[in-house]
Amino acid sequence: MTYLLGLRMAGRDVLVVGGGRVAQRRIPVLIESGARVHLVSPAVSTALEDLAAAGHITWAARGYEPGDVAGPDAAAYWLVHAATDDPAVNAAVAEEAENARLWCVRADDRHASAAWTPASGSVGDVTVGVVASGDPRRAAGLRDAVTGQLADGTLDARRGRERLSGVALVGGGPGDPGLITVRGQQLLSQADVVVVDRLAPTSLLDRLPADVEIVDAAKIPYGRSMAQQAINEVLVDRARQGKFVVRLKGGDSFLFGRGGEEAAACAEAGVPVLAVPGVTSALAAPAAAGVPTTHRGVAQSAHVVSAHVAPDDPRSTVDWAGLAASGGTVVVLMGVERLDKVAEAMVTHGRDPETSVAVVQEATLPGQRTVTGTLATIAAEARSADVRPPAVVIIGEVVKTARELDILHTGTQFETRRLATGRDLQ
Repeated sequence: MTYLLGLRMAGRDVLVVGGGRVAQRRIPVLIESGARVHLVSPAVSTALEDLAAAGHITWAARGYEPGDVAGPDAAAYWLVHAATDDPAVNAAVAEEAENARLWCVRADDRHASAAWTPASGSVGDVTVGVVASGDPRRAAGLRDAVTGQLADGTLDARRGRERLSGVALVGGGPGDPGLITVRGQQLLSQADVVVVDRLAPTSLLDRLPADVEIVDAAKIPYGRSMAQQAINEVLVDRARQGKFVVRLKGGDSFLFGRGGEEAAACAEAGVPVLAVPGVTSALAAPAAAGVPTTHRGVAQSAHVVSAHVAPDDPRSTVDWAGLAASGGTVVVLMGVERLDKVAEAMVTHGRDPETSVAVVQEATLPGQRTVTGTLATIAAEARSADVRPPAVVIIGEVVKTARELDILHTGTQFETRRLATGRDLQ
């Protein structure tokens, strides 16, 4: 049997002996807890060396010596980790700690260890720790099951905790529900009201309790839409009623998502507002299609623009001449209906008509497909393939590079979706 404690390590000294993979996993968590970490090891991983150089830990670049744990020159340690790849050294460290009545965790022998490090994870202000007779794989599996259910709302994270208030602008990612951030999912599970966009991962809504109010704020291109002013009013009104409101969008709220306008409306009304970044389709669509947005020797810059209005429209503020001359990758959002005008503008301002182009429709979703061509042909290719929004246009030689490297994906990409979310990999 074990006796679990939640150790409050802020300002307390911890000794770690060994600078390999085990130390590299444990030290960042100790730092995050506020502990002062002292590392003894003749060599360390690159990541640990970087932490030492930045002053986040102290590092004695030598092997363990008797007295390091409890000798007269040792710090007043509260906890010791023996994490070398030498069992004899770990045993010596543990013995010295035992004689000094210090808890010591041995990485190499769970049966000889005085203490076990639980598999831990946090969801909001809830920390879950699992000890499974010192079996780290089993403990980690149980930890992931519990924290996963807390994050997606299967276990009610709100029960017995302080209710949140105000508005959270949550970027839901490019479409696949598995690509929302952990923080975004945590806040969504605690919402009283969800104001949701058409391109948000709406399948996540089915996991919410039945009493959560869902407000449809969809904007269909050239069709039905909820006015932005009305959306702002809903956010402020529900928050003033004491409800926690999540504004769930596709992509990232602050990249062509009008999140700035919503944040300003909340601030003006005195409503607390939090922005949670999301994975933007401007980066996710090229990746899901196998196109590297930048690539050494091909493109050293990438530009994200909106073609909500055509390049020749007086309302357009995009520097199409500068984009054409840059030579970098250009990623165009909301450009399907004006693809011919976009291609024409790029060629008119000097980009080679043979520049490769890809259009990725429904990136990361089961219906994902990619149509390719050149600036001279892509508008006709997209029309022939009946490409419809949502779709992302990628202009640049990185498309040709992806084809040459045989990593460009076309057609319906269920495999890409599984790869993007880490599920069902074989």
